[in-house]
Amino acid sequence: MKKYLIICISFFVVSCGFHSSSTKKPLFEILAQRSEGGASIKFYEIISEPDEFLMIKNDPELKRKVKSNDISTCNFLILNLGEKTTGGYAVAVESAVETEKNIILTVKEVAPKAGALVTDAFTNPFCIVKINSKKEVIFN
Repeated sequence: MKKYLIICISFFVVSCGFHSSSTKKPLFEILAQRSEGGASIKFYEIISEPDEFLMIKNDPELKRKVKSNDISTCNFLILNLGEKTTGGYAVAVESAVETEKNIILTVKEVAPKAGALVTDAFTNPFCIVKINSKKEVIFN
């Protein structure tokens, strides 16, 4: 009986205690990227305070992508290109490099190629990015 109990406890300890379930999160995640819905002026904004975070947390399309406590461990970015006269424009994070003190982001602004067939309407492209760090963000 003792052998059976020791074997069961050993199996339980081995199966529960030795595997790692922690997966490393990517440095950044694009939560939304659209050609419509942005502001009419160009700006890049860093959201790092709970008061500012309410806008993202309460957005119906972003609700399932963010948690209420994310603002304590993450920064959020709003990248807005402003009003454009045609379609084909976009903005996104091209790369992110984490240093000891900060996160250096390279933002890529895409414009339609000359002569490309694009929508002839005003657009307001924007992108919302989640940075999985509270380090200072620097735009490159």
